[in-house]
Amino acid sequence: MRILLLSDIHANLVALETVLRNAGDFDQIWCLGDVVGYGPDPNECIKTLRAYNNLVCVAGNHDWAVLDKVDLEEFNPDARRAVLWTRDQLDIQNLDWLHSLPDSFRTDHFTLTHGSPRYPIWEYVLTPATARVNFEYLDTPIGFIGHTHVPVIYRYHDDDDTVTAEPLPEDIPVPLDNSRLMINPGSVGQPRDGDARAAFAILDFDTMTLMHHRIEYNILATQLKMGQANLPMRLITRLSYGW
Repeated sequence: MRILLLSDIHANLVALETVLRNAGDFDQIWCLGDVVGYGPDPNECIKTLRAYNNLVCVAGNHDWAVLDKVDLEEFNPDARRAVLWTRDQLDIQNLDWLHSLPDSFRTDHFTLTHGSPRYPIWEYVLTPATARVNFEYLDTPIGFIGHTHVPVIYRYHDDDDTVTAEPLPEDIPVPLDNSRLMINPGSVGQPRDGDARAAFAILDFDTMTLMHHRIEYNILATQLKMGQANLPMRLITRLSYGW
């Protein structure tokens, strides 16, 4: 079985559709939250995901912000403005779908959260030190996280109770057997690692590997839509640079 692993789509339909067209065959989608926020196509992105019966999706902080489940004072002015715009755009069916999303999802081997195992909605796992604390809250061998928009592997070492951070290699299978890991696949719709290409990963149960991919998409098309929606210029320009 092959799982398409997505995170931080952020209402970027052009990026999402490009990923779906180029991901190859997959049996299920696992989405790590923040389907909406920042971008120009919140209804269309939710509708695209809802069309898949084999979808598992958890909530992210922007998804909750649109639902008024987190304090908007926690957001910077541009993000706050995009959240308020998104609230005005979403239809009732898509708002109901966002309300239905859990804050985490577990199988026997994997845990899915947006932020972290400790604080699923909001915590940023940006350092090995933060990851080390979160392994104490991870009840499965492997956790998938999003939120930072940066692809990375955090590996727990039993021998000395430490955690190291490793780059998530592109187009190279990463073995998942016999390891305690937290993995961030990066962002579909707003990468922040200096690479503007959309990020996603394929989890292969047959080989028990994860393969990270990047794909170019029509950034200008998304930027034009954002401009037409009068979304903040900083959000528009940052897509070109992957920051």
